[in-house]
Order: sequence, then C-alpha cells, then structure tokens
Amino acid sequence: MQTETPAYKRIVLKLSGEAFQERGGRDNISLGVVREIAERIRDVRDLGVQVSIVIGGGNIWRGVSASHRGMDRTTADYMGMLATVINGLALRSTLTEIGVETRVQTAIEMKNVAEPFILGRAIRHLELGRVVIFAAGTGNPYFSTDTTAALRASEIRADVILKATKVAGVYDQDPNTHPDARFYDRLTFTEALTKRLQIMDSTAFSLCMDNKIPIVIFDMNKPSNIRDAVLGRKVGTLVCDDPQPT
Repeated sequence: MQTETPAYKRIVLKLSGEAFQERGGRDNISLGVVREIAERIRDVRDLGVQVSIVIGGGNIWRGVSASHRGMDRTTADYMGMLATVINGLALRSTLTEIGVETRVQTAIEMKNVAEPFILGRAIRHLELGRVVIFAAGTGNPYFSTDTTAALRASEIRADVILKATKVAGVYDQDPNTHPDARFYDRLTFTEALTKRLQIMDSTAFSLCMDNKIPIVIFDMNKPSNIRDAVLGRKVGTLVCDDPQPT
C-alpha cells in the first residue's frame, strides 16, 4: 500500500465557532459535530502532520456585535475570548476521547483550565505529536481569531493556514446571493488585495503576506477537505506568494 505524503508538515487549522453547531440546531455546541471534526483532525495527525488549531467563539458570543449594541468593546471582546476557550475545551475533551493527546494553550492565563501560551512549549507539544489548540485569541481586545491564527502560524513557523468556511473557497461576490459569482482556485496575496477580496481581516492578511504563509480556504462541510488540503490536493482556494502552480 502506497503511503500518502503530506504537502505540509506543520499546520494551523482555523475553525469558526459556528462549525461546532448543527445546521438548524439550537445547541451552541453539538458534541456529535465536534466528534466528526475531531475524527478528521485525527486522520490528519495520523499522517504525521503537526496540527495546531484556532477556534472562533461566534457560536457562543460575538464581541463586535455586542459592542454595536452598546456594550464596551473591550469587555465584549474579552467575553469572546472566553468563548473560544469553551470551544477549545470541548474539542480537547473529544480529541482525548478518541485517543489524540491534546493541549489547550490560552493567551489569557487560567492555569486551572489550560496551559498559558508559551511558544517553546507549544512547539515541543507539536513535535511530540500532540494537537495544540490556541485559545483566548491574542489576549488583546480589537483582534480577531483570524489574526490569532496568522500570529500563531508566524510564531510556530507553520507551513500553511487552513481556513475552514461555509463555502467552497474565495469568490468575487457572495455566492449565496450572487449565483454568477466567480470562483478563484488560486490567488497571490497581491491579487487578493487588488481585487479587495475578503479572505481575512487586514491585520491577519498582512501577517500572512509578510511572513509568506500560504492560506487555503475551503468548505468545512465536505468531510475529506481537511485531509485533501494537507495532502496538497486541489481543494478550495490557495492564496500564496508564488503566482505559478507548484
């Protein structure tokens, strides 16, 4: 049997908090959905890939939305950071249940719940085959979890960010409201900026561009997509520094 060779050795998987919900379901966290995601992560880890994860908290709390309704933005954002910790703990518990050793590291110290983020320790966990979940954002208000993913990817020297979404990849318009939206299977950072494509917030995108970290944007709803992306197969949209296919 031929062994499949991953295209990337160390990855950051960016998940939205909504990925933990069932479609049409009322629960903030569906343990069945979390288990499905955990099993996909295990499949990638078993390929020998070092897996780190950043999860949003939008299934529980959206800081920006709360600030628009009158709440102090700093308080609202800290509440959002705590929501990411809840999601991280749910994923860690499920990964542990299926035999994947996992650590949660938080940007805000809460030592009774998780480890503080320490770069060297995070890298050592990854080298030992453990999954590392980065929670509580950057520890600062006004920064998104996209920025967290870009920052952590830069710090751990990840080979790629895999950004899971609800659509197949990057379009020039919202495909849900524009059936004629154009799909891009590959873009350079410069092209994405020139076309004003909303791939990540500007801070996150700048970090990826400056540090030459490619981004793969793909549909989370297709179970094989994470594995296929890691194996370098054509999945979603690849944003990278090199305009030529490899």
